[in-house]
Amino acid sequence: MALPYLLLDIDGVLIPFPAADGSTPSTHVRHTVVPAGRHLDDPVPIWLNPNHGPLLTSLLTSGLVTPVWCTSWRKDATTIIGPLLDLPDFSYLDLPRPQITTSHPNGYLWKRDHVDAWLGTAPVVWVDDDFTALDHIWAADRTAQGCATVLIQPDPYVGLRARDLVCVQNLVARLFENAATSDE
Repeated sequence: MALPYLLLDIDGVLIPFPAADGSTPSTHVRHTVVPAGRHLDDPVPIWLNPNHGPLLTSLLTSGLVTPVWCTSWRKDATTIIGPLLDLPDFSYLDLPRPQITTSHPNGYLWKRDHVDAWLGTAPVVWVDDDFTALDHIWAADRTAQGCATVLIQPDPYVGLRARDLVCVQNLVARLFENAATSDE
């Protein structure tokens, strides 16, 4: 079995959204960044958990997954976010910039059609905070067709937790166990 892809979002996953009162988790540190296309005098504040770096690096270098950024940050994921967390360099899915007013223009996450076409039949663990019920149905259908698909959906106001990464490691290990069993 090919290594499963680990598709990793950023907003709501590594960068939690501020709560209604403007607060962010105490585990996160504020950074000011200038994404591509923005002027130096118009930086963006973000909050990252420094503990995510070592936790993700352990998973990303385990040889169990092929990591790919799957985020509207696109290349900035590799040039801004990854370095701030001291992550190893890995590729990103070059998502389009759709002219949409909601992240669910068809009732499901706008990224899904692009991800589905890009994945083909590859197994995937996709971490994103913005899945809908239709995305979960898609994942179940894909899995039933022999394309293992797992969605991990962190709370967007908390972001990724260590237990989410443990869940990813356990799921990937089970995928390999199941693949080895079916090959016998």
